[in-house]
Amino acid sequence: MTVGGALHPAVAAVRNAVRASVAGLAPGDLVLAACSGGQDSLALAAALAFVAPRAGWRAGAVTVDHGLQDGSASRASAVASTLRDLGLDPVRVATVTVDGAGGPEAAARDARYAALSAAAADVGAAAVLLGHTLDDQAETVLLGLARGSGARSLAGMPAKRGLFVRPLLGVRRTVTASACAALGLSAWSDPHNADRRFARVRVRLDALPALEAALGPGVAEALARTAGQLRDDAEVLEKIATSQRERGASLLSAASLAELPGAVRTRVLRSAALEAGCPAGALTAAHVARIEELVTDWRGQRGVDLPGGVRAARRSGEVLFERKGF
Repeated sequence: MTVGGALHPAVAAVRNAVRASVAGLAPGDLVLAACSGGQDSLALAAALAFVAPRAGWRAGAVTVDHGLQDGSASRASAVASTLRDLGLDPVRVATVTVDGAGGPEAAARDARYAALSAAAADVGAAAVLLGHTLDDQAETVLLGLARGSGARSLAGMPAKRGLFVRPLLGVRRTVTASACAALGLSAWSDPHNADRRFARVRVRLDALPALEAALGPGVAEALARTAGQLRDDAEVLEKIATSQRERGASLLSAASLAELPGAVRTRVLRSAALEAGCPAGALTAAHVARIEELVTDWRGQRGVDLPGGVRAARRSGEVLFERKGF
């Protein structure tokens, strides 16, 4: 763990990132690390186990068994044992059933976050730390670009949203690997991370290396910086859209919506669709663009069918969101 008598720089980098990310917690607060057993979340969990008691916090962990691979239950049990050996307590294993809208990746993500939220509520945790790194952020931005997503997607993952905190968004994946090696931790390698059937894997293994080869080093860092800049803009627009929504249903009149700047209008419409029951992971920019046409390109068209059994329609000058079949 030391180099020439000094703390290994990778270990120090992860610990410092964790320390800074939850600096505002009160003494005695419980912090959970979400840990799959992979190098990123394992390095995160080890850092939390070191930092928390020295800062006066309690530290625990949650590992989620998605049940998508043979032996997943045994693996989750082994990860939990490793987490306990690090000194984390409580340690929970959450078993989930992956189904739902948006494809297997989106369904697994939704099930995982629901399980983490439930575990945090059960033990009274003040925060749940997630192991997403700078590389994950760069991949998210590149995927958003490829899909033609708007600023919300290009802004990447937030460092904090509600209970969830991502301390490692400024840390490279190579650093977490070095931290695990320095600490003697054996990380699990998820075979899905090498499966090119998944778009994110193709971005990781093919697209980003090709960009680095063509443009030179630093592409991942530049993409992550872009996400940070766009997130600042997106958050301002979200606040404006929220304030417009809070004024009441009259803001869903076509005339009122038409007067809003486009960036605000699309956010108001997306928010209304989510409130009506559209799954966030399945509601795309293309869906929102079609809803917006009910305001900006009204030709008497029929309603727009949306994920989650929701339909947007325009009637008597109002944009309405309703459950299909009701």
